[in-house]
Amino acid sequence: MIDTTNQNLEKINQVDKATLLKEVAFVFFKLGVIGFGGPAAHIAMMKEDIVERRKWLSQEKFLDLIGATNLIPGPNSTEMAIHIGHLRAGWPGLIVAGICFIFPAATIVLFIAWFYVRFGKLVQVTGLLYGVKPIIIAVVLQALLGLARTAIKNKFLAFVCLISIVLSFLSVNELIVLFGAGFFVMSIHWLKTLKQDKKPTLLSLITALPIFPNIQSVVALTQISPFGLWPLFVFFLKVGSVLFGSGYVLLAFLRNDLVVMRGWLTETQLLDAIAVGQVTPGPVFTTATFIGYILGGFQGALIATVGIFLPAFIFVSLSSLLIPYLRKLTLAGAFLDGVNAASLALMVVVTWHLGKTAIVDLKTFLLSVFSVITLIYFRINSMWLVLVGAIIGLFFI
Repeated sequence: MIDTTNQNLEKINQVDKATLLKEVAFVFFKLGVIGFGGPAAHIAMMKEDIVERRKWLSQEKFLDLIGATNLIPGPNSTEMAIHIGHLRAGWPGLIVAGICFIFPAATIVLFIAWFYVRFGKLVQVTGLLYGVKPIIIAVVLQALLGLARTAIKNKFLAFVCLISIVLSFLSVNELIVLFGAGFFVMSIHWLKTLKQDKKPTLLSLITALPIFPNIQSVVALTQISPFGLWPLFVFFLKVGSVLFGSGYVLLAFLRNDLVVMRGWLTETQLLDAIAVGQVTPGPVFTTATFIGYILGGFQGALIATVGIFLPAFIFVSLSSLLIPYLRKLTLAGAFLDGVNAASLALMVVVTWHLGKTAIVDLKTFLLSVFSVITLIYFRINSMWLVLVGAIIGLFFI
């Protein structure tokens, strides 16, 4: 009788796990299809769907994940998807979430690359982007308002956020802004504990330190070699392992290695590859898929895609083991508070720059304002607004 009961419980657990995995797959596949606008927009959509609608995570937990992804190399929004998949459905969820988020974008980019190689030009998507970009700005603004309520817990953190915004506008490296904010808040908290005669232990100080150093300079050590599938994989694996920052940072890495040092691509091909990564939904890092196809056909596209995204799965797997413990440590919690405030600041600056590109006339301004009002007051799913923007851009403008 007991054995039968245990077997029934195991079957129920298996069904529950399967259901959770299907939910994770559906959510991140959908986000991979409609996720225009880059990492800031992707994270805003995740917040709306996962925190506000589905209640999978609290605001504070979501912010902790944003802070954690900013401290490790790789594509931030993809790493957020992987983190959330792990929290929702365990280790299988970690893999499923990442693959489902990457797959739609990689498939679209692969098709465009095939068209590009065959016909020598890109599919025209100017109208589509004209209508979608203003709505993406509205989605990001709504997310920033919600995240600010959680990240800015007091006037001190508001000050840290403001200083981080100024430094980011002054083009200070984003890692310096993030780590600087974290260490600053942690140091102030430490001084307060010293005044209260509560000296932190050496262990708590060590565990508060970030575990992933900035090793971007490693890419410079890549040896120049003739083109081959293995060198292609190694190159994109190294880029995925050390690259912090936006798609513009990725452009600098790709140009230096693939155009200047190796001569595998022309300037025009590189700019076209970056354009494809920007105008398609999902991670900008699918630029690697386009480049891989140009250089090595379908096999090259697959190898380049796996190479650039594989480190994200590894880094998230390692960091996910530490995040729950960091928040429990007083100093580490203070460090994360500083990082979260700085992360919010970076999103503000990115939104400003995106806004200058997206809102170019009265029509796009009105579309963005309408979207903000609709999102805040009517709580409509952003997916429908994105579709409306695409239709407006393609057929009415």
